[in-house]
Amino acid sequence: MLDVHTERTRTQSTKGNILARHTSKIMIMTSQPSIAEICESVKRLGYGASQNIRLYGEEFEVVSDLFPEAGGIAVSVKTKKSEGIRVVQLPATGLQSVKRAAL
Repeated sequence: MLDVHTERTRTQSTKGNILARHTSKIMIMTSQPSIAEICESVKRLGYGASQNIRLYGEEFEVVSDLFPEAGGIAVSVKTKKSEGIRVVQLPATGLQSVKRAAL
């Protein structure tokens, strides 16, 4: 992300006349980690395919790579209790920690 800040300065003589006006733009790069970078960081925490995880008080086997879902990151999982595959979104608080660490 690129933020642009504009700064205006005036140089005045001792008599109050304006000698010069100067406008400068300062560009500051503020980097936001990409979804791919966040997914890679989360995967290193043990959320990769074929891993067993515990979320929301339940144990799951991860059967897919991480993917963006509804403004967050999700993963397809199988539960130990049932045969079906479902999509589980990862907790936002954990993702915020990963985002902050990536900056």
